[in-house]
Amino acid sequence: MVVNVVNVVNSAQTVADRYREFSWQQARGRSDAHAELTVRISHDEEFCDLLSGSLPAGDKQQPGLLLAAVRHLDGPHAEHGPRDEAAYGRWREWTIRHWDEVRTVIMRRTDRTDEPAHCATLLPLLARLPQPLALLEVGASAGLCLQPERYRYRYPNGQSDTAPGTELGTDIGTELGTDIGTDFGAPGSPLTFTCRTSAAGPGPVPEPPARLPDIVWRAGIGLDPLDPVAERDDLRWLQALLWPGDDARAARLEAAIDAVRTAPRPRIVPGDLLDELPALAAEAPPEATLVVFHTAALACLPLARREEFAGLVRSLLAERSGPGHWISHEHHTVLPWITAPAHRALRPEDAQPLTLALDGRPVALTGPDGRSLHWLPEDATAAPAG
Repeated sequence: MVVNVVNVVNSAQTVADRYREFSWQQARGRSDAHAELTVRISHDEEFCDLLSGSLPAGDKQQPGLLLAAVRHLDGPHAEHGPRDEAAYGRWREWTIRHWDEVRTVIMRRTDRTDEPAHCATLLPLLARLPQPLALLEVGASAGLCLQPERYRYRYPNGQSDTAPGTELGTDIGTELGTDIGTDFGAPGSPLTFTCRTSAAGPGPVPEPPARLPDIVWRAGIGLDPLDPVAERDDLRWLQALLWPGDDARAARLEAAIDAVRTAPRPRIVPGDLLDELPALAAEAPPEATLVVFHTAALACLPLARREEFAGLVRSLLAERSGPGHWISHEHHTVLPWITAPAHRALRPEDAQPLTLALDGRPVALTGPDGRSLHWLPEDATAAPAG
């Protein structure tokens, strides 16, 4: 069994706390299997000691990586997770017995997934920018968000002037408002995204885009680029990352892969996002509007690294001979200098909404899996300090 030198901050208690937090704040209410499994791990001192001694502190100790690695290797209860103490014992015994294999998968892979439904919240901004576009995704995985013109979209209107905490705290997957809306997008696409729109303030909800963006160049940067169309093992890894019981997301992933199957694969460069960004951005055609974008990709970086990234993006776009913009789509705590008054309306339980920002200005709050888009008033999009 391979064991690394333990980092001074990499203790079994630190790992236990991380799994307990994951169970309570992320898995609870979304996946009973993952919630139960991770809370049992958090109480298992010996197993947490194995994790802290075998895996480097940081991203490789993400609970989702361990859970996906066991599922990827067809471990016990791979689909449903332990249901009682005896079942957990079997899962634990199998994982320890196959630890070298599990660790190999963890060290090779990342828990970065592509959620193509985020295209529904990105599309209205992309359509507003000067065309044509050159897309550069930071934190790409399989490149499914680099192909927005391969899907169809529906934007039913919700209620305007709804407090963000109320709007995004509801079941926005089934509560669609009174305007059903019409589909538009790629003819014959196997996947249609429904994104309910609403707006703060007394004005009308902004109209959805009238057409798909014109994309003439696309590329991405990722630590572990995946090709689920050509590589069966990459597809199996993406499927292992899906949480047990989330049949809707599994179906969405399958349909998205079918939608892009005949499209040329975007170039995705493996490596660190700051190291690779300047050279890749320089390849974008100067006559196109370069759009550097990312969705839920920066949370694992230290704050100083996030600040460095933001500064790099701004300088690259300022020095570019052609037009360029930055679209960030992160939880509002990830880029804390990008704030808006609407964030004060969020309740403690509304932990998942993401802030959609254009060039450092917040323009909307979005619900889970691209299911809602709540436009912020113009005064919330004033240039942020810093």
